[in-house]
Amino acid sequence: MIRVSVDPAPIELAVEVAALEERGAGGVATFTGLVRGDDGVTALELEHYPGMTEQALIALAETATERWSLLGVTMVHRIGVMVQGDRIVFVGTAAHHRREALEACAFLIDRLKTDAPFWKREQRGEDARWVDARHTDAEAAGRWG
Repeated sequence: MIRVSVDPAPIELAVEVAALEERGAGGVATFTGLVRGDDGVTALELEHYPGMTEQALIALAETATERWSLLGVTMVHRIGVMVQGDRIVFVGTAAHHRREALEACAFLIDRLKTDAPFWKREQRGEDARWVDARHTDAEAAGRWG
């Protein structure tokens, strides 16, 4: 089971985790990304390329299911304007064993940051700026080959 969603609606963690747990797995691994409140950021806006973004996420999920024996993959990413503490992204994996679930989850979040077409703009008071990709994101993605 692969579930991918790109949506402005808030991410419902309990719903997403429950759907993965119902797969009969021995382990479920999750990652939830939040809007940070450091550096004076008052809001974060995410845009994407509809259709292309979902296909990129599906391709990542398919790669993960080929690499690890997974029973389920969920990737939910928000778009639109968010404020400190809002959930931006949820990645969850279900597998018979924890190692596969954990490794696949790490792979997906690392690669999502570099492989999916999202654009991020940070608001700081009256100023807003588009955020460039970080070299640390590329390094994290690169460790997976």
